[in-house]
Amino acid sequence: MKEIILCKQGEVVLKGQNRNWFESLLNKRLREALEPYGKFTVYQRQCTTYAEPADGSCDIDGAFEAAKKVFGFVSLSRAAECEKELGAILRTAGEYLPRFLEGVKTFKADARRSDKRFPMTSPQLAAEVGGEVLEKCPYLKVDLENPEVTVRVEIRENAAYVHAGGVRGAGGIPVGSSGKGLLLLSGGIDSPVAGYMMARRGIKLEALHFESFPYTSERAKEKVLSLAKIMSEYTGNFNVNVISLTHIQEELKRLAAEEYFTLLLRRFMMRLADRLAKRDSCGALITGESLGQVASQTLSAIGVTDPVADLPVFRPCIGMDKEEIVQISRRIDTFETSILPYEDCCTVFTPRHPKTRPEIERVLEEENKLDVKALEDEAFATLQTYRTSDM
Repeated sequence: MKEIILCKQGEVVLKGQNRNWFESLLNKRLREALEPYGKFTVYQRQCTTYAEPADGSCDIDGAFEAAKKVFGFVSLSRAAECEKELGAILRTAGEYLPRFLEGVKTFKADARRSDKRFPMTSPQLAAEVGGEVLEKCPYLKVDLENPEVTVRVEIRENAAYVHAGGVRGAGGIPVGSSGKGLLLLSGGIDSPVAGYMMARRGIKLEALHFESFPYTSERAKEKVLSLAKIMSEYTGNFNVNVISLTHIQEELKRLAAEEYFTLLLRRFMMRLADRLAKRDSCGALITGESLGQVASQTLSAIGVTDPVADLPVFRPCIGMDKEEIVQISRRIDTFETSILPYEDCCTVFTPRHPKTRPEIERVLEEENKLDVKALEDEAFATLQTYRTSDM
């Protein structure tokens, strides 16, 4: 029996003259996601992308889980392919469907014909398949209104496909279709969610993490790399760049007023991120900031950090509360890693009473005590790059 994964496309089908380009990106990303699970042939027909295993050595269980994380699909189904002939369809349904119906009490059968040359109507075919399922699974009852499982036969151009319904896909649009952005990736809960959300809207990610060794540990950096690896299951592989802020923070502590420490540090972060993003041809910066969540994320504070960057700054979490962010974090499996108790650079030399309503003139006055360009160049020279595919 030939098993295949059917991936129903979402927004891609609305892209008009650019649709072929979107579909090529979607197919490329799906191939990358399935590569660890064997050789799959990926192609599309009639708003559906097909992932067909080359042979029995392919891990279709793992492949199906990976495909569920590919942005661009609204639903996915594991299906058995057979000839468009009633006898073949009933044999396939009887052999393939029972394993998906274990522990189920109610079901209904449905049929769809995109190939209208098939001699039976959809209701007639659904009735035949439902009867076959009842014969093989006599413990089931038919419930047309609220079934636990809907088994389905799809009569398509080249073959018939039998499956036990679909599961929700990742949605969104293909990674890379909206350009490239640099994510400021901390070890917290918010920034991985921000990266996930922008990747879901087609942004290909690069990431930048700031460390403060020896004030932060090697485990803190490893935690961030682990987060990036988890994210890559959705976003595809990307680079994680690491820059040390140690000397900048020591100079801030030595020369600047304590209450402005965090604001001045974030201005350095934005300068360094803007510089790296331009080097790597990124069109935007991405942060996990949520308005009012901490002192550096007030409206006034954001207003004094943004001007040092030329590129636009995307903040997909800006209007979300913490619980909403946590829910997404749990769903994408980054939460448990994010809450590991390893410090990040923003917790080093934290002021006792940070400014929440800073005035730009006072910020600039404090910043002028520093050799900003020299400190920025020195920090940028510490840049190290890691690839999620190598982790």
